[in-house]
Formats: sequence, structure tokens, C-alpha cells
Amino acid sequence: MSLVAQDVSFVARGRYLLRDISLEVTPGEVLAVLGPNGAGKSTLLRVLAGEYRATKGTIRQSGQDITETTALALAQSRAVMPQAASMTFPFAVRDVVALGRAPFRKISTRQLDQKLVRHAIRLADIDHLADRAYPALSGGEKQRVHLARALVQVWGMDGPERNMVPKTGHEDRDRFLLLDEPTSGLDVSHQHALLGVARREAHQNRVGVLMILHDFNQVTAYADRVVVLQNGEMVAKGAVDDVMRPDLLSAVFKSPIRAIPDPEGGSVLVSQAG
Repeated sequence: MSLVAQDVSFVARGRYLLRDISLEVTPGEVLAVLGPNGAGKSTLLRVLAGEYRATKGTIRQSGQDITETTALALAQSRAVMPQAASMTFPFAVRDVVALGRAPFRKISTRQLDQKLVRHAIRLADIDHLADRAYPALSGGEKQRVHLARALVQVWGMDGPERNMVPKTGHEDRDRFLLLDEPTSGLDVSHQHALLGVARREAHQNRVGVLMILHDFNQVTAYADRVVVLQNGEMVAKGAVDDVMRPDLLSAVFKSPIRAIPDPEGGSVLVSQAG
């Protein structure tokens, strides 16, 4: 079962930020959302997450309207990595990551929580930061902390790998990971590492992943499908090869985009100045 938006609109102060959006986030796939600044990408993510309530239309997760789903049930089946997270308390990084286990407090064990936190910290490459105070980190380091926090939440009671944890009966629910500009502030190496983790969660662990991206080539390298927004409306959706065309992107981003041959095969999309 998927996370489905059907004819969704969102109005704030009399202005449409989203208009008649229909899309599907499917377990086992990465859906990228692309668009210029102000296109409505972050608003869409917040509506899908249940943070904002759609003005019109419905959001269904695994067949159930999310407005009729408890906050706890949503938190146990989907995790959100925001574009920026404000946290001024001097929590250690390890404790910030562990916040992702809060929805499972009554059904998990301390041993399982600690095992998942350690694993997520390794995946996010923040072992050396685990005992540091979160507010003292750089922006990119904070992004990696919140990736780890989202991972331990989306893993639920199943763990990131088969047979990593004992089965409890809570493993079969659909899970979704929503990432808002996750590569912001990261160096190139950590950008690709993070996107690789997200793709693995989709393809190996059958998590439905939605991520808002700005880099065309990251979309072509890591996504299975893509949605393009412009002025709050959907102008294209489909398989990456069908949507990531220079003519369409040039029109949406109002800048000449061209594809140049990649020596390793395929092509690279670049913005052409002038």
C-alpha cells in the first residue's frame, strides 16, 4: 500500500500554495520532487506528512485517510527529515538520534533501541560526533544527525536488515521516509552517501522514499520516478528518463538546460549560462 495524494490543494492567506496535486509514494521506490524555489515542494512534503492539513483533496497512507489516523500511528510508520531543525538544548548527538525511537517507547526494548541507534550513527558517518553537543555542530553535521534520527524511526520494530532483530509482529506495516532537501549543507561525498542510504532503504527494505532535490543529476542517479512542480502545480510526473528532459527543465527553471555525454555512459544535465 502506498502514500497517496489525490487532488490535493493547500491554501494559505487566500493564496494557493498547492493546486490539484495527485501523486503516489510507493514502498520500494524513490520519488524525487523537483522544482524552482517557491514551487510548493516543502509545502507538499508537510501535507503528505500530516503537518499541514490539505484544504482540498485527501492523503491516504496504506489506504487510510491520514486525518483519521492517530499521530502515534503516523509516527510509527513514517519519518520526516526536515530541511532545517532548530534545537538549542545541549543534547548529545546520540540522544538526538535516539529521539527517533520515541514512537516505539511502549513496544520496544532499550537493547533494541540502542542497537538501532548505533547502526544509524554508523550509516550516517557520525560515530566521531556521538558524544558531542548537538548545537555545536555544523549545518552539514546536523543534517547527518537528523538522517540517523529518521532512520531509527522508519526502521520501526523491524531493523534495517532482515534478521537483525527478533520478530515482534509489528514488522509488516508500510513505511515511508520523507526527506526535505536532505543534501543541503553536505559536502559532495556525504551527499552521495546520504542519497545512497535513502535508495537502499527503498530498494532493499521496501521503504517508500520521497525526497526533495535541486540537483538534476542526483535525481537521475538516485530516483526511480520524479514529480516536477511549478507555482504549486504539477507540470510533469513519471519515470526519470521520461521527465528529466532538457526542454522541459529549461521551461520550468527558465534557464537553458542541456545534456552532455558522460564518458562513463549516459548523459549529464547542466545549466548553460546566458
